[in-house]
Amino acid sequence: MIRLRREAPAHQPAREALLDACFGPERFAKTCELLRRDSRPAPGLAFAAIENRTLIGTLRLWPITTGSAGAALLLGPLGVAGDRRSRGIGHSLVTMAIEAATRRGHQAILLVGDAPYYARFGFDARFTLGLDLPGPVDRARFLGLELVAGALAGA
Repeated sequence: MIRLRREAPAHQPAREALLDACFGPERFAKTCELLRRDSRPAPGLAFAAIENRTLIGTLRLWPITTGSAGAALLLGPLGVAGDRRSRGIGHSLVTMAIEAATRRGHQAILLVGDAPYYARFGFDARFTLGLDLPGPVDRARFLGLELVAGALAGA
């Protein structure tokens, strides 16, 4: 049985190993990783999928500033163990994260990821048209979700 829960400090070594397996060492050079460096996830917004006491999925939301639009969250990375993919684990983690961020009063979530996958949750590149990241990014993969209507307007 797969359980979704908040991430615990004890999950950290397994989380790093899972993300290494999912993305390889080049993940540390990505623009979003540079934004997360020397930062902590937003309080209460780091999640784990556990099966038989093994971490098989992870997702965190990170606080960032979006310039004129103010504060937002950065989603990622979303990682699911290779042999557990296509079972709805990633979908469940993203849904859980969006719901928790909404309950905590956050206004917007940004990410760099697969547009067709994240579109099912309402993420869209039109929300990030006025935003820039401090490094290279494929604009078609730079997506936003307004948890509060207009939160990214004028960004």
